[in-house]
Formats: sequence, structure tokens, C-alpha cells
Amino acid sequence: MSEPTAQDGGRTSPVPGPLTASPSPGERAAYGRTARARAPRSCHGRYGAGRRRGDPVDLLERQSAERVPELVPIRYARMLESPFRFYRGAAAIMAADLAALPDTGLRVQLCGDAHPLNFRLLASPERRLVFDINDFDETLAGPFEWDVKRLATGFVIAARANGFAAKEQNRLVRACVRAYRERMREFAGMPALDIWYAQDDADHVRQLLATQARGEAEHRLRDAAARARTRTHTKAFAKLTRLTAEGRRITPDPPLITPLGDLTADLPGAGLEEELRSVVDGYVRSLPPERRHLLRHYRLVDMARKVVGVGSVGTRCWVLLLLGRDDDDPLLLQAKEAAESVLAPHTGGERHDNQGRRVVTGQRLIQTTSDILLGWTHVTGLDGKGRDFYVRQLWDWKGIARPETMGPDLLSLFARLCGACLARAHARSGDPIALAAYLGGGDRFDRALTEFAQSYADQNERDHEALGAACRSGRITAAGA
Repeated sequence: MSEPTAQDGGRTSPVPGPLTASPSPGERAAYGRTARARAPRSCHGRYGAGRRRGDPVDLLERQSAERVPELVPIRYARMLESPFRFYRGAAAIMAADLAALPDTGLRVQLCGDAHPLNFRLLASPERRLVFDINDFDETLAGPFEWDVKRLATGFVIAARANGFAAKEQNRLVRACVRAYRERMREFAGMPALDIWYAQDDADHVRQLLATQARGEAEHRLRDAAARARTRTHTKAFAKLTRLTAEGRRITPDPPLITPLGDLTADLPGAGLEEELRSVVDGYVRSLPPERRHLLRHYRLVDMARKVVGVGSVGTRCWVLLLLGRDDDDPLLLQAKEAAESVLAPHTGGERHDNQGRRVVTGQRLIQTTSDILLGWTHVTGLDGKGRDFYVRQLWDWKGIARPETMGPDLLSLFARLCGACLARAHARSGDPIALAAYLGGGDRFDRALTEFAQSYADQNERDHEALGAACRSGRITAAGA
């Protein structure tokens, strides 16, 4: 039985191309079970760094070489705060480690950075709250287990930060992976369109919590939903802008938010403004006609450089302030540089001609609902280098989880939500029948991932210590902000 290519040119389970003869569910299940010969479920257990493993600080420094130099120390400072903060910025390190392990060959569109804080409440275009994946900077097609391993390890690291015993840490991983496995089995029995339409909206999450826990969990969900609904573009507008003699402008908060005008000491202001306007023009052309029509009601009035996240610090990121009818009709967009995915050197897939488009396409493939103004562009900078960007709205009903405030039971419920959500993303982009057949009905995969997550959390702590040693020796510079 022949195998088609995945989105990035890699191998996948035997799902047919559009409007071609489809293999039977039995054939697809057989393919999934065959993958156990290539990568037995037990092989996903304990992680051990090989002798050829590179220096993790070297890898971080190679990334930093392509970033805004004055912002790199902020990235290092944030990663040094804790092992969990380090983990958030170390996707490239883990990608290299995962690539050295046996893989199943069962490919999906990966999130690429599926740690727990990349799952949250978001707004759908219909203005409903849904629980979904949020960050797609590293999205690429690859072995499904890479996402599951990164998510499982993230819960061990978060649990250690909370002081949970090893038994509780393992319970979190089993809850997460079991939810992934069981939901994948559900999707294996569903029509393709039903999988595509499946959502985890706030009502669905509330019903799940009602069957599993009461009291604190339901109360926390209500609070999270209420807070998410306050994180609108109008609140971002009030927080991030001020009224000046020239009109409404972005409020400076250097080095985290630096308006365009304040960067002219180091860069030619007119040239930089022209560059950013070309970002906007190219982005608009990537949108469908009806979205372009919507943006015709707005004019660009200010731009500022913004420091975002942990792993993304130092990449070029801009806040764009647009106004419509008047100051009470704002639109805030974020244009973020998109570099090659950290997974790309390890997947053997084709290279993408625009990394911003890669992010947008991957997001639309695995997220159930995406920003209506999501788009991409390419621009040549003042230094002559071409750079890709993707653009989205800044703040739009986002409810961010806070694992550090959760006890073992609540964090276990959150782990289940994340595992089930990841299964939905993978079922949309991969073959749920083959995946479910590989995972099986028992807990062998769950137990293996528990062992892996503990071992890799240990590795993450060693890498965090290595970055600290590099800072103390003067090899790297860290400066908080």
C-alpha cells in the first residue's frame, strides 16, 4: 500500500489525497499497529543524553545571533528565572534531543512547542470562548509523539516548581497522556467532518469539570472565562496607548515597548518606518478580499517594538496601532518575525518559502478557530536581509492558565484538558485511526511517557544550570526587564 506525503513532504499514514480512493479503516489501523515495530511504545520511556549531544548553550547562542542584540540579555534573564521558564525558551534544544530518538513515522501537524502555557481560552470569530492551542511559531509536520512528550514533560517541570512529590508529578503525566490516547480513540470512530468541527468551548469544558470535579475547578473556570472576556482589544488599547499632542499613540515602556520614534537614535527613522509600512502592505495582500475590505476602515497611526514571551525574546516584533472612525474605534495588531521552525533541521521535510505563511497555515490546520485577521508577509530590512512575519490581533479574549497557583487535583484536570485538546489538533491533521491503533487501549504508552517526562525534566534542570554557569562565567549576559 503506497503512502502519500505529509504537508511538509514527510511520510505519514495512508490517508488518501483529495478525491482519490480511500484505504479502509482496517488498513489504516493496520498501518498504525505496524508502526509499533519501528518504535515500540515502551521505547518512548527513559531519556538518556547521548555522547554526541551538543552544548545547549551553544544552540541558544546560535539562535541569539539572528536576533536583536540589545534584547538577547532579556531572553537569557527570563530563561534563568526558573527551570520552567528555561523550558519555555528551550524548544530548539528539545527538538534536537527528540530527533535523536526512535520515532513512529506517524506524522501530524505539530504545534512544535506544546508546553502547558500554550493552551488557553481564546475567542472564536463568533465571540465564543474556546480552549485551544495558542502558539504556533514552531509548527511543522513531524512525529506525533514529539508534541506529546513536550507537553508531558512540561507538566512534570510545572509540578516540581509547585513542590509536588514524584507520585503527583507522575499522576499529572498519566492524566495528560491518557486523555490524549482516549480522545484519539474517540476521533478514530468519528466522520472526518465531525472531527474538523469539534471544539472545546467553555461550555464543554464546564461540563467536563462538572463530571470530574466541583467546587474550586468550576469556580476557577468561571473566573478564567470572566477575565478572558475582559482581555479585549479595547482594554489593550487603554493599557498600551496614551493621548498626546499628535493624537493617540503607543505608550513607551522601554525596553519592553519602544515606539518607533524612540528607535531613531540607532536606526534611520524614515527608513525603518518605510520598512514597517511595507510589512503592513504585504500583510494586507495576504488576507482574503472581505478582510481587506474591513481593514480599509482603519488607518495606521503608530508603531512600536515589543518584547514578547520567553523563547521569542529578541525576535523582531511590532505593535501596530490603527484607528477607524475615531479614537473609540481602535485596532491593535502584532507583527511578529517568523524564523524557520526549530523542528525543520530534524524532520526531513521541504523548506517553506515564507515562514510567516508556515505559521498561519499550521495554525489554521490544527486550531479549531483562528483570528479573522491572521496573515503573513515578507520584507527586506534596512540591513538588506529578508525577513518573514505573521500578523494577528493583539489580545482578544485570552485566558492564560496559571499552573503555579494550582494544587495537584486542579493541575491534573488542566493536564487532561491539554491532552485532549492536543489529540483534537493531531486528529485534524493526521490519521486518527492509525494513531489510535498505535496507542492501543492499554496504558503502555502512558507509562512510557511518564518515565520519559521525569528523565527529560532532569535534563532540563541540567541545561538550566548550564545556562546559569555560562552567565556566571561571562560567556553570556543576562539583564532582566
